[in-house]
Amino acid sequence: MKKNILKNPKNVKFNDLLNLCEKYFGIPRITGSHHIFKMPWKGYPRINIQKDGKMAKPYQVKAVQDAIKKKEVLDYED
Repeated sequence: MKKNILKNPKNVKFNDLLNLCEKYFGIPRITGSHHIFKMPWKGYPRINIQKDGKMAKPYQVKAVQDAIKKKEVLDYED
């Protein structure tokens, strides 16, 4: 699933992105339509995703891609 998201962020179903985020970042805090994931590093690390119909918003998919890459690097360094 991760490869599909990295391949085409404009064509990602919201539920697929949500499942991927839960796998990497745990259970989100939900406020209205926003699913907010706290990142495991310092600063103001939050990923906020929400539906655009049945799809995820492309800029939010990009933010998730970047966060996953950063998490993988940090996990590798530990």
